Amino acid sequence: MKTIQSLILIFLIIGESGLRGKETNDSYTSIFDGKSLKGWREAPKGKALAWSVEDGVIRGEGKENRQVYLIYSGDESLSDFELKFSYRLLTKGNTGVETRARLDKTGKRDFEGYHADLGHVGIGDGILGAWDFHFGKGTRKEFPCPRGASLTIDENGKGHHEEIENAVPVAEIKKGDWNSCRIVAKGNHFQFFINGKLSSEFTDKLEGQQLEKGFIGLQLHDKGMIVEFKDLFLKKG
Repeated sequence: MKTIQSLILIFLIIGESGLRGKETNDSYTSIFDGKSLKGWREAPKGKALAWSVEDGVIRGEGKENRQVYLIYSGDESLSDFELKFSYRLLTKGNTGVETRARLDKTGKRDFEGYHADLGHVGIGDGILGAWDFHFGKGTRKEFPCPRGASLTIDENGKGHHEEIENAVPVAEIKKGDWNSCRIVAKGNHFQFFINGKLSSEFTDKLEGQQLEKGFIGLQLHDKGMIVEFKDLFLKKG
């Protein structure tokens, strides 16, 4: 009898552990159905649609000489979140993910936001895997935060850089193939991971000037470029 009770207890523990693991996985919600752009919107609108779904992936194709974003419209006031996705560039070009974004009322750009930079392997010096800052005209200084850097913007608006140990090297980012990414936004701290390794991070301590909430937007930067995204999962909080 004791043996049977022990076996039952073991199975219950295993089952509970399995459920805990499932809850952790399920805390991410899929935000792309693999068939349509339901829950997404293109902005700003142009003469031709730049974003579509082909073979189960989101495809962005630069048809005009302008930047075009695909905005997740399921929640355009995101604060703390984690976003997981995979991307591949089929051409040279510049792309990325806008976070906590909002309209740029100064007219400098279409949107303000903290921008996780992606691009073809070999683009610029540390651009691939960097954080970029899209602030309104005359509002804030836009510091560099290239791949391999940890940036702190202090209370006085000054930037301080440190090197990240064991940051993802460009040699581990696949050219013309799928790479997995994760963006973490928690309070004033932001991290960008590529293929499981930290690429860049920053902390924004400038009170009253921080972007506290906004939308997520996939970027299409250049005419003639093609980028694809898939496996998009979001966890809030």
